[in-house]
Amino acid sequence: MSNRVLWYTHPASEFINGLPIGTGRLAAMVLGSPATERLALNHEWLWRGVNRQRDNEPLAKLFPEVCAQLLAGNLAEGTLLGQAFAGAGGGMSGKPNRVDPYQPAGDLYFQLEHGAVKNYRRELDLHRGVVTVNYTADGVRYQREYFGHLTHDLLLVRLIATRPFSGEFWLARIDDPDCTLTHTTTPKAMLMDGQFTGGLGFRVAARLVSTDGKVTVTPTRMTVSNANELILALDMGTTANDEDPVAEAGRHQLPTADWDALLVTQKMRYTELYDNFSLNLVATPAIDIPTDSRLEATRRGSDDPTLPILYLNYARYLMLVSTATAQLPPNLQGKWNENLKPAWESDYHHDINLQMNYWPVEASDLGFATRPLFSYLERFIPHARKAAQDLYGCRGIYMPLQTDPWGRSTPESYGWAAWTGAAAWLSQHFWLHYQYTLDIDFLREHAYPYLKAAAEFYEDYLIEDNAGVLQIVPSQSPENRIAGAGDLPVTLCVSSTCDVTLVRQLLRTAGRAAEILGTDADKRDHWQTMLAKLPPLQVGKRGQLQEWDKDYEEAEPGHRHYSHLIGVFPGEEITAETTPELWDAALVSLENRLKNDGGSTGWSRAWTACLFARMGKPQRTWGHLIHLICDFATETLLDLHPPRIFQIDGNFGGAAAVLEMLLQSDREELHLLPALPACWPAGKVKGIHAQGGYTLEIEWAHGKMKRAVVISRTTRVCKVVANAEHWIVVDEQGNRVPMEQDNRCLSFDIKAGVPLFITEGM
Repeated sequence: MSNRVLWYTHPASEFINGLPIGTGRLAAMVLGSPATERLALNHEWLWRGVNRQRDNEPLAKLFPEVCAQLLAGNLAEGTLLGQAFAGAGGGMSGKPNRVDPYQPAGDLYFQLEHGAVKNYRRELDLHRGVVTVNYTADGVRYQREYFGHLTHDLLLVRLIATRPFSGEFWLARIDDPDCTLTHTTTPKAMLMDGQFTGGLGFRVAARLVSTDGKVTVTPTRMTVSNANELILALDMGTTANDEDPVAEAGRHQLPTADWDALLVTQKMRYTELYDNFSLNLVATPAIDIPTDSRLEATRRGSDDPTLPILYLNYARYLMLVSTATAQLPPNLQGKWNENLKPAWESDYHHDINLQMNYWPVEASDLGFATRPLFSYLERFIPHARKAAQDLYGCRGIYMPLQTDPWGRSTPESYGWAAWTGAAAWLSQHFWLHYQYTLDIDFLREHAYPYLKAAAEFYEDYLIEDNAGVLQIVPSQSPENRIAGAGDLPVTLCVSSTCDVTLVRQLLRTAGRAAEILGTDADKRDHWQTMLAKLPPLQVGKRGQLQEWDKDYEEAEPGHRHYSHLIGVFPGEEITAETTPELWDAALVSLENRLKNDGGSTGWSRAWTACLFARMGKPQRTWGHLIHLICDFATETLLDLHPPRIFQIDGNFGGAAAVLEMLLQSDREELHLLPALPACWPAGKVKGIHAQGGYTLEIEWAHGKMKRAVVISRTTRVCKVVANAEHWIVVDEQGNRVPMEQDNRCLSFDIKAGVPLFITEGM
């Protein structure tokens, strides 16, 4: 049970040690103080909203000169000129950028009348999605429960005690000179209306659903006396989608005040979304002590083999409550922020962070969570087309490095953001969703249009050099720079490994999608021709995978980004079988980064673990996974970016590393237990998904695969990377299924929806 529960014997000392709840649209952080409780509230659309209509200056006339300087090898000059394409604010400009910051909606506070507290316990039950706080005071047992109701799309709070209690309740918001607040309180509700100067309006509503106590009010506070039970329902609304926030915050109603009935309907929906995946170890019990004590013991060197399972379960919970009713994907902090000026505006970063959020989603049966991601990306398309023309004179779409939810493709970070690879990278999530689901309607209506638009940009953007090679210029290895190329924090260049890999991946998948759909034969031929003309990836003088087109020295050898390794993970362009020399060079590059103190943020350490897992190195994966959890997490396991900034991408990246240890499915080949750690000698994973439309259950013992159940969405040939001479395939009646074997794979026919069993032969 302890790998399904985070629990503590003390309240949270700060926001980032709270326990998050949410529905997707709404979110809250529970701090659990028995003295003055604070529930920190967020609405996914509550961004300040001052710059919703921002636009780009036409800059395409500058594009040829930047390209000419870079192609001539004048990187410093080209980089300086190219900063016109990075925006005028943020970064190194000293001026504010135009990304609207994600904002707190306010806080629900309450104080109960009681004395000193004993026997305190605060917990988040991942199996139910409910936060509970229990304690005793003056001989009375108090219990508080909090959760986001996924059916009714409301945040619910219930207080009960073994004797009648009294307390005071109120709504408030951090002092903000650019936000006007108005409070209204009645015996049935506390309302707080806000208006940002030049931006959004919003409402926070805390409605009293049920109490058997006496209620009195002042203009800003509600007092409840002599109650045995109290239930509050919290809702919020904004003007973000041109709706009256009063209407949005009043739309969602509870059909009952029966708490047990509400828990039943919550459980039904939560179980439907969460419970189809599980990972358990055999004969390795979870350590049942408070989670902060567990974390501290692991930091001191104690073995805790199941701690990463808790971390994975928690990441799945965080994704579920960030997206279940959402229109927006998780931002840098998921949906939880208490600051008026959060780090990086708590925005959407497109050069790793948003992508990393979605790394574990498909494999761990959270495919529903992609809906807000694709909606968010498609919202950008009209302005992304305009931006491609305004900035570069190209067709297709341009996506910025960092942004907010308004669908405006404007670069906003001088010194950093002159990079065009975001759309290519993000397009791969459309392709992966098709690969996992084989949903042909999704491919036709959503995935292929985005892939095609992203590919069209490069049809115009690439420059053919005198040798007939299509060069990507300007190019960049995101957020990294070449030694001696100038003082700006990034270096523009010609055909970075990152960009070549992204364009190669984009053209390949766009062509494959068009082929499946039987459309755009001329496009397919053109993309194939472009693929053949892209520059090859290269191995440098130290045996490393070159990060740029030439073997430049890095200004920061331990850089946090592994952008040149995306062909290993999360991509599939570099593999041990198809590109062995590049595969070996990628490992050298990874080791070089780590020797120079790479992996220095939570998300970077998570990427390190994913890379080692993809490379089939279980103990290296394990070491970096434990490093991630112990050194880059709060006591409630929320991921940290130094110095101590909550940033949720590391949570999701760490979860992806766990999944990669258990199953890999690039090129639709099933690689079972490719990086199983030695401390997991026996266990079972159930409900794990694979590219090609597969769902699997895998059991192992003594560190080796014992039995696997494979179910396919379609009738097809299934390929399994295997020590084939020791395995057989049987059907539900135990009949042997014919299979073919080569030196790395066994292949067999599988029918849609009919399970087959892979097991050890006699």
